[in-house]
Amino acid sequence: MMHFSALLAVLMPGVAVAEKIGPIAGLMPDVRPPGASVIVSFERTAIWQAQALKGISAPQAGLEFLRDQGAWYTPFNQPNMSGRYDIRGLYTGATGKD
Repeated sequence: MMHFSALLAVLMPGVAVAEKIGPIAGLMPDVRPPGASVIVSFERTAIWQAQALKGISAPQAGLEFLRDQGAWYTPFNQPNMSGRYDIRGLYTGATGKD
C-alpha cells in the first residue's frame, strides 16, 4: 500500500519548482534595480504647497518637515479615508468635522 505523501510526490512533481520573480526591496534595500527610474530634481511649487497644507488652519506648527520633503512618497499629503474621517477635506474640499 502506497503512502498518501508518496502518491502526492508522484502526481505533483512541478510544485517544488520556484518561479523567477523580480527584485524584492527587503533583501537589498540599498541597491536599486537596473533600469529603475531616477528623480533628478523636485520643485515644491505653490500648487504642491497648497495641497500639502490643505485643511490645516493657522498656526501650522510642526510642519517644518515639508521644507525638506522631497519627491518620495508621504501619506501626509495624500487622501486617506473618506467621509467623517476626512478631517482635512482632501476628498470633498470641506472638512469632515461636522
